[in-house]
Amino acid sequence: MSRSGPAAGPGRGRRGAAALHPGAWWLWALGLGTAATRTTNPLLLALLVAGSGYVVATHRSPAPWARSYTAFAKLAVAVLLVRLFFATALGSPIPGTHTLFTLPEVPLPHWAQGIRLGGRVTAEALLFAAYDGLKLATLLICVGAANALAAPSRLLKSLPGALYEVGVAVVVALTFAPHLVADVRRLRAARRLRGRPDRGLRGLLQVGLPVLEGALERSVALAAAMEARGYGRTAAVAAPVRRTTTALTLGGLLGVCAGTYGLLTAEGGTYGLPVLLLGVAAALAGLRLGGRRSPRTRYRPDPWGVRAWLVAGSGAAVAALLALAAARDPAALHPGVVPLVAPELPVGPAAAVLLALLPAFAVPKATLETEEPS
Repeated sequence: MSRSGPAAGPGRGRRGAAALHPGAWWLWALGLGTAATRTTNPLLLALLVAGSGYVVATHRSPAPWARSYTAFAKLAVAVLLVRLFFATALGSPIPGTHTLFTLPEVPLPHWAQGIRLGGRVTAEALLFAAYDGLKLATLLICVGAANALAAPSRLLKSLPGALYEVGVAVVVALTFAPHLVADVRRLRAARRLRGRPDRGLRGLLQVGLPVLEGALERSVALAAAMEARGYGRTAAVAAPVRRTTTALTLGGLLGVCAGTYGLLTAEGGTYGLPVLLLGVAAALAGLRLGGRRSPRTRYRPDPWGVRAWLVAGSGAAVAALLALAAARDPAALHPGVVPLVAPELPVGPAAAVLLALLPAFAVPKATLETEEPS
């Protein structure tokens, strides 16, 4: 008679060492977002959107929280349209000679000099606003890709103990919206099957009340579960340790702010990087000491393997290469609008953006189909 251990569950057998750390997806997406802030070239921004969208399309989980990518894409389009609307209604400081149309101008008092409502709308002003809005829209889409690829529940397990309470609040906020959307779709489908209206004010009221009731029930159940698991209970920590933790955390955050300001200005190029590194080190030390207040264990922690390094490194490489290209050839990454010229695709930065597709080939799809339900 042969002896064998218990059979692995449907998720346990395929997961294990092959699972990708959720922090790798966030570092990859933040790298792409950082790259988007270094350029206004619409062709490069379109490549960033296409690259992140392809990775999401091939590796997105069927879980409800993974459907947020569409919402972020719609928000990005709305941001772009709002930017164009403000440039049209409030004018733009960009001079232009190609007038598209003229709106009725509203006269303003003398103390509102420099501001106008309506007037002449030029092609140069709209193109500049489109470039600026597309940059912010690309950043939102990159953040949406991270939300669609990284499970919030698994990301919460990877946070340091000092950020556990904040992480729980963020995870609850991230998972509440997808469940709310799923409830609305389910109730609207049920009303259509019964031949009842699901649109208009009446349909909204009759769908909104059950959705609100379900949200309250989930909130009560979540509160009971958190209370049973001892959420909010902290361990006793000596007063010197608390003071040291506060000093390191606040000092580190101030150092990060001062170092970032130094890197963004020409005068602070000498001290910016050292101050930033010292601030990051102090903040990390403060977070490690602060974790003593929240002693907890991790059940089956996610390993940080080779694939996680490849995913995070690809995003960091895209950000670094585009920052280097922006410093060497700013005209290629920031096409001008006066005079009107068609943007060109620089070969080097475009090849760097293509590194964002590395996760699509380095991460097997099977590792993403085994996400734990939140």
